[in-house]
Amino acid sequence: MKITVDEGKCCGAGSCVLAAPEVFDQRDEDGVVVLLDPEPGVELHQAVHEAASVCPAAAIALAEAQ
Repeated sequence: MKITVDEGKCCGAGSCVLAAPEVFDQRDEDGVVVLLDPEPGVELHQAVHEAASVCPAAAIALAEAQ
């Protein structure tokens, strides 16, 4: 799995951090998403899928490994 985030779309809701704190964080100054791990291990894939699905701004894109 490869994760990309569109910081320009991010509204700072923090849903991704709640769903997958090992993979996502937020900048202190504005709450915009920070991607901690663009290629997380398989044990985190379910949490990452949940984070992407609950993102109100659709700022998280997932691509499955080839």
